Amino acid sequence: MATTPLLPGSRTDADGSAVVRVLSYNIRSMKDDTAALARVIGACAPDLVLLQEAPRFFRWRKQLARLASDSGLVILSGGATAAGPALLCSLRATVERTEDVLLPLTPGRHRRGFATAVVRFGGARLGVLSCHLSLEKGERYEQGGMLLDRVAGMGVDHAVAGGDLNDDPAGRTFRRLAGTLTDCRTAAPWGGEHTWTHSDPPKRIDALFVTKGVEVLGCGVPYDQPGVTEADLRAASDHLPVLAALAVPAAG
Repeated sequence: MATTPLLPGSRTDADGSAVVRVLSYNIRSMKDDTAALARVIGACAPDLVLLQEAPRFFRWRKQLARLASDSGLVILSGGATAAGPALLCSLRATVERTEDVLLPLTPGRHRRGFATAVVRFGGARLGVLSCHLSLEKGERYEQGGMLLDRVAGMGVDHAVAGGDLNDDPAGRTFRRLAGTLTDCRTAAPWGGEHTWTHSDPPKRIDALFVTKGVEVLGCGVPYDQPGVTEADLRAASDHLPVLAALAVPAAG
């Protein structure tokens, strides 16, 4: 029997507002069990998926398209063109625009980027950004500022941003983001907390954030959910996913 309650399902209300399910997941370039990965994503029934470490090299589009199809979703943006972050969505989403953003490259370090989009669910309009921030503290902090600038410049009242921060809630970059945006897990804890279990102690380095006006109905690692098994979570990736249900007001 499931011990973690179910998050609200997707819906659009009569006033145009919407409940949107958002999943963030570092998928380690799909080097692990892709069938398990698709099962986890599909079982979470997301409207939006923020991926990190999406395929970037040989036939990366084909690999990402297959994952989207096997998960019951479609590609929205990103992949190699965003240096790894990507976005998937359900057919419930109406897409206004997408943009892949490459961040300044520090010589000798990995190229980073943002996958971004503006989508609508009923009368609710939502900016979306997926990121994978640097392992280096100073560069990561600067990228956190770029993320905030990008969200502020999307021209929307409401947005969700997140991904693999390579930082935990006590870290300088995490605190920079949480100082402007709402950390979904802190606002409405649900499910599991830690997304990186290969350290002692385990850490929460993957997160979702929203702008003011978006109500967080629950956020965490989707343990004990129908179709999500411990075996699949272990086999799918070295990170655990973060699932949130968001209540997004209708656009003014």
